[in-house]
Amino acid sequence: MRVLVTGATGYIGGRLVPRLIGSGHDVRVLVRQPERLRDVPWAASVEVVAGDLGDRAAVDRAMDGVEVVYYLVHSMGGRGDFESVELAIARNVAASAREHGVGRIVYLGGLHPEGVRLSRHLRSRAEVGEVLLRSGVPTIVLQAGVIIGSGSTSFEMIRHLTEVLPYMPAPRWVRSRIQPIAVRDVLHYLIRATEVPAEVNRAFDIGGPDVYRYGQLMNGYAVEAGLPQRPIAALPVLTPWLAGQWVNLVTPIPRRLAIPIIESLQYDCVMRDHDIDAVIPPPAEGLLPYRTAVRLALERERAGEVETSWRNAQVLGAPSDPLPSDPEWAGHTVYVDEREQRSTAPAADVWRVIEGVGGENGWYSFPLLWAIRGWIDRLFGGVGLQRGRRDADELHVGDAVDFWRVEAIDRGRFLRLRAEMRVPGRAWLELSTNDVDGGSDYGQRAVFFPKGLSGRLYWWAIVPFHDVIFSGMANRITAEAEAATRARERGR
Repeated sequence: MRVLVTGATGYIGGRLVPRLIGSGHDVRVLVRQPERLRDVPWAASVEVVAGDLGDRAAVDRAMDGVEVVYYLVHSMGGRGDFESVELAIARNVAASAREHGVGRIVYLGGLHPEGVRLSRHLRSRAEVGEVLLRSGVPTIVLQAGVIIGSGSTSFEMIRHLTEVLPYMPAPRWVRSRIQPIAVRDVLHYLIRATEVPAEVNRAFDIGGPDVYRYGQLMNGYAVEAGLPQRPIAALPVLTPWLAGQWVNLVTPIPRRLAIPIIESLQYDCVMRDHDIDAVIPPPAEGLLPYRTAVRLALERERAGEVETSWRNAQVLGAPSDPLPSDPEWAGHTVYVDEREQRSTAPAADVWRVIEGVGGENGWYSFPLLWAIRGWIDRLFGGVGLQRGRRDADELHVGDAVDFWRVEAIDRGRFLRLRAEMRVPGRAWLELSTNDVDGGSDYGQRAVFFPKGLSGRLYWWAIVPFHDVIFSGMANRITAEAEAATRARERGR
């Protein structure tokens, strides 16, 4: 089918488009800023229409010849009278779809209870769904709650709160009942919605197989992330606004996103029925349980297979930028100390020094500090600096180098060492060099993925030593290379 996706630069849209392409659909996207798709892998496989959903002419251009429209936009975190704006946009899309003979609208809304006064954001999403259902175009409204996947705002809030806080004083919403759903399963329902008969025009609740209280979601994440269970105390005094300020303080999630999420968490968000099963059957392998969805999200991040957390991909040797749908605060927290230095020595001489690190040569920076770190590691049951290195001249993948291990090597250019010392997290050290006019560039990067609060405290405790250790290391490595260059030239 010819399919139009609105919200293609959003979290769900950015993941849906390549799957629609893979299913054989002809995909068109309507985006306000086409340049945001410049580096997206699937950009060359879609037709891009530039425009705003509030601009009827742009919407009409995008609707021409389309059979299915995915409506994946909302204004969570929007300021002012965003409800009126969302309703106006929905009416615009509905009218254009009707006039262009579109066969199906698919809208991803929010799971919500009936018979209660909803938060502004949940109310707005429900009202948008009603506008589309009354459009005269067959519409499916899929109402999902907390979506579990790396990059989802709800999942990132669970992640950051759990990792940062060993004890959590929380609003009463930690007792609310939530039915989370894996992003994989949301995409399943969205893609299969193109196959639903035209006479179906209604809203459907979708959710995973588990129902938890919000506090249990946090502790389920803790188990899968290898963290201790978090004691949680529900306090009656934290209003959604105050709780939003608090979440903004202890996590990287912006206040404008935290507040609407918290407002929606005041309610039990559980499926009222499973009517969706008769229209779109669940995946053949079944819907993912919550903890399985968390585990898969974390495993894919560690393997560098997930779009979110560009930092993971860079550490694993596949430099990439984030999808436009993935905010900078998504993914694992990562700390980086990066140094660059120009050297008059050629890259070959710098590389010989890089490949000689560790063992008898040491780490070219304050031997006493490195020795102290080795003693501390031994004290806590680590390997310390006792292993040295197997070969004094060459390194190979898998070689031990003191309390590091060679994880990747591109001889002459790049070396990555993975830490095997005792640290509350995962750490790497990357050293690189390349020729430039008149010499070479030396690059050095220390990367640390903290585990829980202890990992964050560990990093900040050693920050004062970074300028001493890492700048000294960069200076000494380039100085050694330049001395070797001068010695060789004198010997000619």
